[in-house]
Amino acid sequence: MSLYFKTIRYKNILSTGNAFTEISLNRNPSTIIIGDNGAGKSTILDAIAFVLYGKPFRKINKPQLINSINQRDLLVEIEFTNGSSEFLIRRGIKPAIFEIIQNGQLINQTAAIKDYQGYLEKTILKMNFKSFTQIIVLGSATFVPFMQLPAAGRREVIEDLLDLQIFSIMNTILKDKISQNKIDLKDIEYQIELVEQKLQLIQKHKIELLTNQNELIASKKDQISQYRTKIQNDEYAITNLKIKLNTMLNSISNNNQLKEKLNKYNDLKNKLETKKKTLLKTVDFFHEYDNCPTCQQQIDDFFKTSIIEKKTVQKNEIESGIIELNSKLVELEEIIEYQSTVLMNINEYNMSIKDLENNIQYSQMFISQIENEIADMEKKVDIMQDKEDEIKKLIKTNEINRKSRVELEEQTKLFRSAAEMLKDGGIKAQIIKQYVPIINKLVNHYLQQFGFFVQFELDETFNEKIKSRFRDEFSYDSFSEGEKKRIDLSLMLTWRAVAKLRNSVSTNLLIMDEVFDSSMDTEGVENLLALFQSVTKDDNLFVISHNNNMADKFFKTIQFEKQGNFSRII
Repeated sequence: MSLYFKTIRYKNILSTGNAFTEISLNRNPSTIIIGDNGAGKSTILDAIAFVLYGKPFRKINKPQLINSINQRDLLVEIEFTNGSSEFLIRRGIKPAIFEIIQNGQLINQTAAIKDYQGYLEKTILKMNFKSFTQIIVLGSATFVPFMQLPAAGRREVIEDLLDLQIFSIMNTILKDKISQNKIDLKDIEYQIELVEQKLQLIQKHKIELLTNQNELIASKKDQISQYRTKIQNDEYAITNLKIKLNTMLNSISNNNQLKEKLNKYNDLKNKLETKKKTLLKTVDFFHEYDNCPTCQQQIDDFFKTSIIEKKTVQKNEIESGIIELNSKLVELEEIIEYQSTVLMNINEYNMSIKDLENNIQYSQMFISQIENEIADMEKKVDIMQDKEDEIKKLIKTNEINRKSRVELEEQTKLFRSAAEMLKDGGIKAQIIKQYVPIINKLVNHYLQQFGFFVQFELDETFNEKIKSRFRDEFSYDSFSEGEKKRIDLSLMLTWRAVAKLRNSVSTNLLIMDEVFDSSMDTEGVENLLALFQSVTKDDNLFVISHNNNMADKFFKTIQFEKQGNFSRII
């Protein structure tokens, strides 16, 4: 599968205005995109990620993509080919737009948007967002290099590259089949048991027809009488329970009022406690001070004494009120606790009533069944031959059912074997095992092209081992940022090569965001450009950079600038 990107156009995304910014993605072998900070040179990354995957490339919220000045009409369109088919993907915000147009025809959006997106990723792009960031884009501050992904993330990328998703799909389908197999097996067991029961009933009925019919009928009528007596007893028990229920419900009819009253008493108690504290502070004040602390005037002893006595009397009255309130609170709490016990008993009574009603229903069902049996026995026709024929049919049916059960049990064994093969340690592990040496060979080849002479190895669980020329072992994190960048670039080129080798994902587009601006030295830049000229002849390389001095090394230069509040190409 080959994705050949041709054109991207976008408007009202981030700092881009209402006029379309259009960039050809296949015209030049190498293009450098330059501009000051905030000029809009990295917007192309968010535009491609949004139109293909419905989310920004950078770590921003999706609503933040829309231009903050125009606040509507965000629209991104991308054109590419996939084999012999021409595709146009159109996606927008305010209004929301998501269209997939194949060879000029809109693919019907009968499913939910999520399924429509799944169709785009699985059927057309054959590449999820994580693989997109590993194969097409490298170097952004928000990009997570392969070596910094957890083991599960590394596995997801490699399985996507090796087109192993089919095994995950097969595993999902197999799980459904296993589930259906269990249902079918359970169903056939039920059918066998049901036929056996029917056989037993028919044979039993056949014997009953040969015995004294009147005795059987009398016996069954006696069973009905017993069930009806049981029904009467159960109905009587239900009536008594309902009477008790009504009595209990009446006894707790004021439950809510009591709770409200309890809350009011507690509020009143809190207010009295607060007032008591205020009075105590006043009494303590007149005991402590002979002069007013504010105006320094002497406080009259008679006045002081009268105030203390008055406040003390008030305090004593409040304390008496609190004691009385506490008594009432205890009384109310005891009543409410009792009513809680009553409520529990009510629930138990309701459950008992439900059980009795179920018993009545079962008894009525059994009565109906027995009455039908009596009606059959009372028929004065010879049905013996019919019973013999029915027995033969049932025996034949069960022979077929048992054969089906054997087939389903064999199918169960087959499904179990298939499930073992589709686990991570099964077929996928074997395929990955075949490709690990190829991946390691390619990575080391590209590392040498970058002048970084180490021995890089990924094992089958995607853990790295890196040895220097002196055979010292290192991890990825032990290298400098420039060395890490060389490893990231080598891995990216490896993924692209493996994807082409597997024919799972092949694309002309490669974007590097500020790769040359931080940790890559001059030699690394020259090696990288030389490598792309020799290895990626059919690819279209886009480099986003602050460094204007490298423009002469590229076939085309695109420069962005901020004019007013909007970005534009100069």
